[in-house]
Amino acid sequence: MLFGLIAFIVLIVAFSVDSDDTNMTADVDKSVVETESETKSEPTSETDKKEAVVEDKVEVAVATPEPTVKPTPEPTVKETASQRNAVRTAKNYLEYTAFSRKGLIEQLVFEGYDNTDAEYAVDRVNADWNEQAAQKAKNYLEYSSFSEQGLIEQLEFEGFTNAQAKHGVSIAYE
Repeated sequence: MLFGLIAFIVLIVAFSVDSDDTNMTADVDKSVVETESETKSEPTSETDKKEAVVEDKVEVAVATPEPTVKPTPEPTVKETASQRNAVRTAKNYLEYTAFSRKGLIEQLVFEGYDNTDAEYAVDRVNADWNEQAAQKAKNYLEYSSFSEQGLIEQLEFEGFTNAQAKHGVSIAYE
């Protein structure tokens, strides 16, 4: 029985290590596996009626593969202070109210950021412009009356694309 257990462990280790992978190196850790096997025999006398428990320690080499994925290096271009501040300002604006991509860039430029930093910031906030159009449409309907077409035109005037404006209006009119 012990031989069967050892053979089973060796097979598992053999199949878990891919020997064809030249990019993978393995550190071999020695693990101690303790097994308990009970040996039972026909009782021959009163003293032999107890079961004997035998503990065997078997050393098994376990391969621990090192990960082949290397961490992605940091980008070589660092964010400038102006870009970092523009990103922060853009996030603050989006927390306050809805903007189109174009409208947010224009607002950042109005605040004194150059156009390049404003575009950088708007690209980094990962806004869902369809969601922004829907929120802007709902905001307009809270304080004013619009026809669907009038609201689409207003959203386009705000800088949303026609598709974004139509999406926003369809959500606002649900």
